[in-house]
Amino acid sequence: MKRARLFCLLIIIAESIFVSAQTQYEVLWNFAGVPNDGAVPTGSLISDHSGNLYGTTSSGGSSRSIGGTVFELSPNGDGSWSETVLYNFCSRYVNRKCEDGATPQAGLTFDRRGNLYGTTQYGGTQNCPFNTNGCGTVFELLPQSRPGAAWAERVLYNFCMIEANNLCMDGAAPLSQLTIDSSGNLYGTTSVGGTGQGSGGTVFELSRGSGGVTHTILYSFCSLGQGSICPDGNMPVAGVTFDSAGNLYGTTKYGGTLGGTGAGTLYQLSSGSSGWTETVLIGLGAPQKGDAPLGGVTLDKLGTLYSTFSGGGANNAGGLFKYSSKNKTTQTYSFNGTNGNEPAAGILIDRKNATVYGTTLQGGMNQAGLVFAMTAGAEEKVLYSFCSQPNCIDGVAPTASVIQDTSGNIYGTASLGGANGQGVVFELMPQNPNSSAVHGGLR
Repeated sequence: MKRARLFCLLIIIAESIFVSAQTQYEVLWNFAGVPNDGAVPTGSLISDHSGNLYGTTSSGGSSRSIGGTVFELSPNGDGSWSETVLYNFCSRYVNRKCEDGATPQAGLTFDRRGNLYGTTQYGGTQNCPFNTNGCGTVFELLPQSRPGAAWAERVLYNFCMIEANNLCMDGAAPLSQLTIDSSGNLYGTTSVGGTGQGSGGTVFELSRGSGGVTHTILYSFCSLGQGSICPDGNMPVAGVTFDSAGNLYGTTKYGGTLGGTGAGTLYQLSSGSSGWTETVLIGLGAPQKGDAPLGGVTLDKLGTLYSTFSGGGANNAGGLFKYSSKNKTTQTYSFNGTNGNEPAAGILIDRKNATVYGTTLQGGMNQAGLVFAMTAGAEEKVLYSFCSQPNCIDGVAPTASVIQDTSGNIYGTASLGGANGQGVVFELMPQNPNSSAVHGGLR
């Protein structure tokens, strides 16, 4: 069978052979938690032009254990790394609320000036029907002119500004990384709230003008259907991704079918003269399609969409899928537990060698999660299985996608484990991804 582009080979797996890749692995940072630094990093990393890494921790910090942090890791000349906590959330604790935000679950986004943007699941100034500590925020961090000084934080939006019948009509509990356009507008999702009948979450835009920051709901999920049946999707966990034409793409954990709560969707939002229109491209849950997608969408140079599903599939261990906008077809790859189980994030595409990289929350030799690579022809190999070292000092349970530097090295986070049991930042230096592969295929 002729091998074509990434994920083009269609093979029915009769028997898979697991071969762990020989990859150099290094822990760059062990989180320690209160009062030293953050704990439990669940979001993806980003990097600047100098090779510094930036991310969030969902808890820990010097303020309160529920607060979380924004951190920077900088390489030293001797191969070690140094951490700087750029901000401790819950630094403004007023009336039992973390007014500056609390519990960031996602990674960060840079603008052209080097400012950082992100979301917190909780905190903010608004009363929240389901959480006494607030319904979440969108925040901005601005670097200071004095080296080593803490960055200045500004809350751009407090969710649940509009409440009716104990529901947040403008959305609440954002779990997603933000996307920024060329004009500096920010786009993201909230996992609940909105004007839909099921409080199924929203896609929103934040724009700035002379009057300040404007929050606009582009779409409220559960706007179709009845009760808990949301054919247009329900509960987006990940953020949104632009294509070259200005369309937005994302996933929802639930919804997408006319029966039951649904197994999730892949959706598109298109802007027109009358606003934004949603189209469900895939309703997951059919045989082999899997369920509960938690990751964002990645596009290749042909406009093909890729993401993951955390459950279901041929082995009930989750997997990967791709959707061809041109042909309106879907192909999937199912994990088997040993080579991965329950991916909780999207994937990274390395266009230089036609390889995708990702993580799974569980699976691997130690059932503690892994990092995988899949090459052209849908051949998968495990680059690293977590908890391979005593007491899991190498980390456990990666929940975020990975990033890559210009040399091909991979960086990511594991939410638990490490020397202090509070999570790690790691680096992988993979060998040739075309060797020692597990042969599979997207069906």
